[in-house]
Amino acid sequence: MSFKNIQGHAQSVGILKRYLEDSRLSGGYLFTGPEGIGKKLIALTLAKAVNCSKGKFDSCDTCVSCGKIDRLDHPDVHLIATGDDEIKIESIRQLQRDISFRPYEGKVKVFLIDNAHKLTADAANCLLKIIEEPPKQSLVILISDRPALLIRTIVSRCKTVKFSSMPRKSLEEVLSASHGLDAGMSHFLAYFSEGRLGSALRLKDTGIVQKKNECIDKFILSDSGLLERSSKQERQELKQKLGIIASWFRDMYLLKIGMPHQELINLDRKDELLRSMPKFTFGEIDDIMQSVTDAVLYLDQNINSKLVMQTIGAQLWKG
Repeated sequence: MSFKNIQGHAQSVGILKRYLEDSRLSGGYLFTGPEGIGKKLIALTLAKAVNCSKGKFDSCDTCVSCGKIDRLDHPDVHLIATGDDEIKIESIRQLQRDISFRPYEGKVKVFLIDNAHKLTADAANCLLKIIEEPPKQSLVILISDRPALLIRTIVSRCKTVKFSSMPRKSLEEVLSASHGLDAGMSHFLAYFSEGRLGSALRLKDTGIVQKKNECIDKFILSDSGLLERSSKQERQELKQKLGIIASWFRDMYLLKIGMPHQELINLDRKDELLRSMPKFTFGEIDDIMQSVTDAVLYLDQNINSKLVMQTIGAQLWKG
């Protein structure tokens, strides 16, 4: 993907393109904004743009360099991504060694650090030394949805580029026009992902609507509960189900205050929402939403998932 194909980030992409055009792209950058809005994709697009053999101030998406970066096998473009784990000093020491060499076959060595807020203290201090005096022909891009967790001296040494979610209606139109999704799927993904294009695209082929409806039927509208599991992957699935529960009661809250039905995430289940709405007061909905928020934190802290879901279930199955 090239800059011209990126949707919903015109202002931020414009800033990066001006840096390119003015030959001011160097040193450290911090890409911030909500999770799942495409920060890493834009960082990789920038890596392609500075190393493209055909394009000018953008990637061509056809040359050998662009292809290698798309496949993450370019010798001058490095991605540090540890998922939920900490980024330890060994990874940054390797970056320190790699950045000291001239580009092998590209124009600029680019280092992307995903979830940079997960740097350990030692790793952060090591990185600080690098970005204080970055070698020529090098670029370090930190990507984070929690920049407040980064040490302040690192943030102060980086040029910060902020990215925002798209308006939900705009994302709905993009998903329909550019990705061929039907109206129902486009609406649900746009609203469930809270305007985050990257999250919507990751979800579109996962059977999310079926999972959503199963969660509503089996957990919210009955007392059968969810399967409680404990592995890391299954905990992520539980978080997704908690998000679905939150979306249901968010919709209920909006209905109770008279918001237009088109603003519902679960628009396809509007009739059931309307039937369920009288069973819950505003206070009870607030309590459930707080419990869902707490449950996500508990799962991150490895608290027993069965206990977490039973606590929420007790609030939902009140007769």
